[in-house]
Amino acid sequence: MSDRVAFTCNDTPVEVEVAPGESLLSVLRERLGLDSVKDGCAPQGQCGCCTVLVDGEARVACVTPAERVSGRSVTTVEGVAEPTRTALADAFVATGGSQCGFCTPGIAMRAASLLARGRTSRVDLDRALAAHLCRCTGWRTVYDAIDRAAAPGDVDTVGERDLDAAASRAALEGGVGQAVGPDVVLGHRPFADDVAPRDALVAVPRPPGSDAPAVAAAGHWWVLGETLFDARAAAGKVQGRRTSVADAPPLTPPPLPGDGVRLATSWVEPAYLEPDASWCEPEGEPFTPLANGGAFGGKTTSIAPLAARELAAATGRPVRVVFAREDVVRLGAKRPPIAASAAVFLNERVVKIKGMRAGTFGPVVLPYALDVQRSWREVALAGPPVGELRAPWAEEHVLVEGALDAVGADRSQLVHDARSASVLLDSCAREPGGALAGARVELDVRGALASVSVRVAAGDPLDDVVLRSYAIGAAHMALGWVLSESIAVDPQSGEVHDLTIRSFGIVRPRHMPAVDVSIVDDAGPPLPRASDAVFAAVAGATWNAVARAEGARPESFPARLSRAATAIRR
Repeated sequence: MSDRVAFTCNDTPVEVEVAPGESLLSVLRERLGLDSVKDGCAPQGQCGCCTVLVDGEARVACVTPAERVSGRSVTTVEGVAEPTRTALADAFVATGGSQCGFCTPGIAMRAASLLARGRTSRVDLDRALAAHLCRCTGWRTVYDAIDRAAAPGDVDTVGERDLDAAASRAALEGGVGQAVGPDVVLGHRPFADDVAPRDALVAVPRPPGSDAPAVAAAGHWWVLGETLFDARAAAGKVQGRRTSVADAPPLTPPPLPGDGVRLATSWVEPAYLEPDASWCEPEGEPFTPLANGGAFGGKTTSIAPLAARELAAATGRPVRVVFAREDVVRLGAKRPPIAASAAVFLNERVVKIKGMRAGTFGPVVLPYALDVQRSWREVALAGPPVGELRAPWAEEHVLVEGALDAVGADRSQLVHDARSASVLLDSCAREPGGALAGARVELDVRGALASVSVRVAAGDPLDDVVLRSYAIGAAHMALGWVLSESIAVDPQSGEVHDLTIRSFGIVRPRHMPAVDVSIVDDAGPPLPRASDAVFAAVAGATWNAVARAEGARPESFPARLSRAATAIRR
């Protein structure tokens, strides 16, 4: 059975047929074609990507039953009045408050509600942004954007920047093409599922324990339906939960001679906001799941495109493949655990690293005049896929920085060239492609995060705003990796137990400290992935800062027992 629901959408009366239990998000995207409203976690209601206004109040559409908006007014980003819409779009572009852009329309809708009510104090923003997740920007540029939109005279006009150069820097950081401009902020830069034909068959992964009829493709079972709502209902999709199972690191560091450091890390979810999606015509090429962002390498091995191609060939119809958040967590690549010890021998100018890892890491290039003697043993762990995640060499940088800190080494005597010296702070990292970053992390008297300083050398920056935004985003991710991020994985079955956005441990907006980014003069062509170097440098600086504040070095990530991590969890 179905019902008809009438409401006003962006000042236009609409009447749609809805299935029992169908959400407002489903109606807006699937029935009305408003793809600016994004589905990042439905129906967890935890990422904020689908935020709209209902009678002027911000609401998360994925947990709003469609029948509840009967007779009411719904506003998406397309219906936001001028000049507010332009002010928000320009402000987010001017500050770098949007990167891939998947989360930004929802944040912009929340901001529009705040601006209409004059509620833009820091306390107001902290409270409002708690309903959202942005994995890319590190939040500071989002705050800056809303501040600018609240004072339109201070907003830089988009025309003052070369947005093609900005897009080039974004592509160098993300590893795939990425646009920069107001259309990205307003949700009009299409992602894979935004452009899929709505008359296509929809395929969703069959969840564990389901006996729904399914078709095999790309090494997995897929449940098909005429609509996304039908496919998920047929699959018996159950909303994921946060587990009480411990997420302790699964490996133990081996002993190492000398005054060394020990580190064991846990499984970490990349937490890109756009769930894997693709679509394909019979005998066609599948649409990329990387339409406007690199997903930190987490989608490099996604099975969605192959499944779309195989299912289209098997059915003779266009097929949309759409992951739910729970599917992303179960099937997507993770940052794998390591357990290692490291010691520095200054008289020999050598660092010795010995450890175990659950994945293959790339070669580390040190910014110091030190040799690395490494002995890694790859181990097979039951768990999710590893894939080809970004900055897989950061673990060695962190171990080197910890070992140097443990012996009180003077890093200024170890940097081997002027470029390294130009970025040197408390921690320094070199990306294999040549970009450099230095970082310092300050804790307050309570041991909580106070500030982060970053210096970055990436050749021609092309666009300072984008490079700064990526650096802050990398700092945000590094702080989470060291202090709070992990997911619980069953050591026997490899099953992932933490299936919700909020269970990943990502640093929330109000806990993100100020980040000062200095882009140093660095002659030469633009260098890629400077943000990877920032990630490694900030992670090393954070580990050392916590060690100094606590009087003892945490031997595992996340360092949940530290005061900095405790403050984040409050």
